[in-house]
Parts: sequence; structure tokens; C-alpha cells
Amino acid sequence: MKIKNVDLVISAVRRSQYPTDELPEFLLVGRSNVGKSSFINTIINRKSYARTSSTPGKTQTINFYLVNENFYLVDAPGYGYAKLSKKHQKKFGLMMEDYLTNRIPLKQVFMLIDFRHKPTSDDIMMYNYLKHYKIPVTIIATKADKIGITTHQKQRNLILAELDLVTGDDFVVFSSVTKEGRDEIYNKIERTVY
Repeated sequence: MKIKNVDLVISAVRRSQYPTDELPEFLLVGRSNVGKSSFINTIINRKSYARTSSTPGKTQTINFYLVNENFYLVDAPGYGYAKLSKKHQKKFGLMMEDYLTNRIPLKQVFMLIDFRHKPTSDDIMMYNYLKHYKIPVTIIATKADKIGITTHQKQRNLILAELDLVTGDDFVVFSSVTKEGRDEIYNKIERTVY
């Protein structure tokens, strides 16, 4: 897939601000600091289009990136960041629940987890939530370049055992440094969009 153009269309805080063109949407979820901005930049083939932040929990909006005028990468606020107030956590929860349960153009969730660690309780809760709503999920294990290749299978098994993946959900090992996994994501998007 060749990325011709990308446009951050809206940073939304409520449903009335979401795009109305019904193009397919791929939602990105993951803990704060899991590498969502790096993932977006790798997928859209830009160096720093999506801003990476050293402050976890910075993204407080749902960001809609229109790619090739064909589909959206939708970046959700990172979850599980302890310093967010209870009020902010509740607001995030309600915003995400509304999006996940009511958004017709949503085709797939890309759930990012750190390949170096076992899934957190927040990761497991998010995955179970997505399963409950029968939303197709691809688990994307980020930062794969930070662990040795000999450890990959062990980490993969650990993550799969913790999450208990349902049939039809996929697992992709990903690195924004080496671009490992990018073509798999492209193929997945192309099969859905075209």
C-alpha cells in the first residue's frame, strides 16, 4: 500500500464532531506510552506527523487521521495512566464506550501492547471489553526491536496466554524502528478497505 496523503481531520471530544463520510475506521487503543504515535507515523510513512510525547496520558481527544482519502486511523487516548484524575478516567471511559458501541464505520481495532512485558490488567480488561462487543481486534506487539529474536516466541506465547485470543483475532509483532509488521498491517487494511 502506498501512502499518498494524510490529513488530521479532527481531534474530537464528542460524537457530533466525528467525520460523517462513513469511510472505514481503524481504531488504535493501548496504554499510555505503548507507542501509538510511533505506530501511526510508521504506518503513514511520516517521521513525526503524530506527535510523540514524553508525558504519558497527553492525548485527551479521539484523533481522526484520513489516509489516502480512503480510510481513517483513529487514535484514542491511552488508557491506564494513573495520574489522570478519576473524573478524566470516567470521561475517557464514556467517550470510548460511546464510540465502540455506536460507530458504524469502525471496522477493526488495533490494540497495541508492549511486546517486552506481559499484558497489564488494563490491557486484559480492554481486550475482554472488545470481545464482549464482538469487535474484530488485531493485537499489535510494539517495540519488538527492543528484545532479542530468541525471546520473541516466549513473549508471544505469554501474551497470547494472558489475553486468550478469540478465533479470528490476529497477533502482529511490530517495530517502528525496523518496520517489522508494517506490511501485515497494510494487508489487513487493504483487505478491509478495497
